[in-house]
Amino acid sequence: MKPVHEHNEEAEAEVAAGPRLALRAPGQPDKVVRVGPVSVGGGPFVVMAGPCAVESASQLETTAASVATSGAHVLRGGVYKPRTSPYAFQGLGETGLNMLRDAGARHGLPIVAEVMSEEQVRRMATDVDLLQVGARNMQNFSLLKAVSAVRKPVLLKRGFANTVGEWLLAAEYILDGGNPDVILCERGIRTFDNAVRFTLDLSAVALVKERSALPVLVDPSHATGNRSLVTPMALAAAAAGADGILVEVHPDPEHALCDGPQALTPEMFATLMRRLNALMPALGRRMAPSVRGDAP
Repeated sequence: MKPVHEHNEEAEAEVAAGPRLALRAPGQPDKVVRVGPVSVGGGPFVVMAGPCAVESASQLETTAASVATSGAHVLRGGVYKPRTSPYAFQGLGETGLNMLRDAGARHGLPIVAEVMSEEQVRRMATDVDLLQVGARNMQNFSLLKAVSAVRKPVLLKRGFANTVGEWLLAAEYILDGGNPDVILCERGIRTFDNAVRFTLDLSAVALVKERSALPVLVDPSHATGNRSLVTPMALAAAAAGADGILVEVHPDPEHALCDGPQALTPEMFATLMRRLNALMPALGRRMAPSVRGDAP
């Protein structure tokens, strides 16, 4: 067995050998990734919102209607859920995917959902507009290669114990495999502090925006685990230069089957959208155009 320090040196050398396609070339402008009719990257701020997990048709319909009315650009919803406990709610699978597809179509919103295995990729790619690779799968290299082979954009979340270099190398797998449309997502990392669920690393957002032309989103819901902190961290993400946010919304968070404490109510989400709209001029930025004519 090699000494520990030699393993560390090998790991550092591997990262240093590093990404090529994921790095910004001199003078390269920000990349814009199309998610259905929505452009992510290049300046305008995009909001993706919806339930952590699709639980029922009525829960999803209420949530989709409320986030669409408040001006969300993309509907999110988990249909396959990676849970720490095997006894926790695992999602509705194919049934949930059909519900999410239909809700997005009814409300004129493109949809994003997490894919957990290679076998799910092609089936989900026929219905969703954005494939999400979650934090637990950031270094599932077989899955990264599978999503690189389909022509659907990929939302790649940073693993909660991964460095920025490792995150960019995970993106490199997708880019190198032939899929140019990658959106990065910072969702918090584990540190010694347990006052919040994770530590939201906004410095990584600013750093990655310097190093890479890929769009970068922030997920303040998973990072904080506390709905009262989601709005301040979403506003901070906009100030840090993120291209958008991914937030969880539920009509009855106290009875949610998954991550209720971090879900905004529809009323809280509407307030967040008003505050984002008010903040943008001070940042010299603007919200992305609504995909619905009746949205504020």
